[in-house]
Amino acid sequence: MSGLVNFLEEPLLTSPGQPLRVAVYSRISGGIRDGILPAGVLLPREIELGNSLGVSRTVVREALMLLEEDGLITTKRGVGRFVANSLPAQTLGEFQSLEQLLSGHGRSIAVEVLEFTRQPVTDFVSEHLGLAVDASFWFRESVVARDGARMALVQEYVPDEHYLSALSPEVASCLPESADTATTLLNFITQRLGPVFTDESCDVAATIAGPTRAGHLDVKSSDPLLVLTQTARLNSVAAYISKSALAPAFGHLAITQWKPA
Repeated sequence: MSGLVNFLEEPLLTSPGQPLRVAVYSRISGGIRDGILPAGVLLPREIELGNSLGVSRTVVREALMLLEEDGLITTKRGVGRFVANSLPAQTLGEFQSLEQLLSGHGRSIAVEVLEFTRQPVTDFVSEHLGLAVDASFWFRESVVARDGARMALVQEYVPDEHYLSALSPEVASCLPESADTATTLLNFITQRLGPVFTDESCDVAATIAGPTRAGHLDVKSSDPLLVLTQTARLNSVAAYISKSALAPAFGHLAITQWKPA
């Protein structure tokens, strides 16, 4: 029990503007995924969780509702809330940032942003996002490390603020605000607004690192890499691309392809 108490009482890490319910959701879901809150265990009461996490009972209740919607907990009327006996698979189908996929209790995640620039549209971006030839987009390249080891080189592409403003002014405002933050763009937007993007496609390709990627990931040029190219929609319109080169040390990754009924 002391391990759970210490886990819950760790300070919540939030970015400016991030809703507290998102931070509480992340803390509890991380505890569930990492086995700190085992399957079937009874969760502490709302007021106890609020006291441990340093937030109001209302914030806890909102986070618990999200956890139940995602199948991580269940409610037994008159008894309390329990961790689900079987958890939904955590896969790329949930469209998570690389920081989320790599994180876990006790893990240290660090992001180094190499470039964040506005560029004229390219064939690659036009093909995936359907932008006009005279449009522009934002390009962000980052290295994501876990426990000091470089795990992934992430390239992200989103339309410029003018285009995004028609889809979501809130997302458009995140672009300049993210400029000085050490995080991937997807992670910044998700922390600020919640999961606003929906997954559209994920292409997987095996390749070798080559000199440029090898230099960023501290691997040999001849080492194998897995490259994931993902496209996501914002309000039903393609508005985000990521191309992630994963180093061999990344480990096991489950990918689920599905179509809604």
